[in-house]
Amino acid sequence: MTRDGNPVRGGLTRRLVQLYLGLTAYGVSMALMIRSRLGNMPWDVLHQGIAQHLGVSIGWVAIGVGALALLAWIPLRQVPGLGTVSNVVVIGLVMDRVLAVLPDAHPMPLRIVELVGGIVLNGLATGAYIGAGLGPGPRDGLMTGLARRTGRSIRLVRTGIEVVVVAAGWLLGGVFGVGTLLYAVAIGPLAQLFLPLFTPGRRADKAARTAEPAPQPAAVSGTP
Repeated sequence: MTRDGNPVRGGLTRRLVQLYLGLTAYGVSMALMIRSRLGNMPWDVLHQGIAQHLGVSIGWVAIGVGALALLAWIPLRQVPGLGTVSNVVVIGLVMDRVLAVLPDAHPMPLRIVELVGGIVLNGLATGAYIGAGLGPGPRDGLMTGLARRTGRSIRLVRTGIEVVVVAAGWLLGGVFGVGTLLYAVAIGPLAQLFLPLFTPGRRADKAARTAEPAPQPAAVSGTP
């Protein structure tokens, strides 16, 4: 099922390939934003701050934080999927690998390209792994679970969590900047743009709606 309750169509093999390509692209996008040094994604501000204090890689911190978020699903009665568990492991490993080969110092124009490219790639990756329909990420599930238990909107819960995460990460030394704000503004529209491209059921439903002839006035009953 997709997040809006619609069934996900498509073969399991295709969905698995889409899931892991999406998670890989997600890890690459995180590394690009980190290397730009213009502002990390909200959770990466925290990951980077913790990594600096523990002396371990940011990827392993991301894996650890993801695992803790997944444990928080238990009292929230959230049910993880293969995509959830894969999200915890794959993204952090890919991020570390890409950071190991990306050079650190760039002139500003290249840093801007890394930032913008990372944000756009993250939107595409988000659409891919969510569209696979094999389970949300651990942090997404934490937000939706808290929203359901508290009765608050997902937007409010997400905003509250990410404000706390960014503030804690910044105090620990994580990089908060214009890239963080740009990501916060752009990721929603980008994910909404790319998600239908990776969800066969949504494409089919949209095509069916487009192909249906408009009802004629004489055939319309009195109901709106």
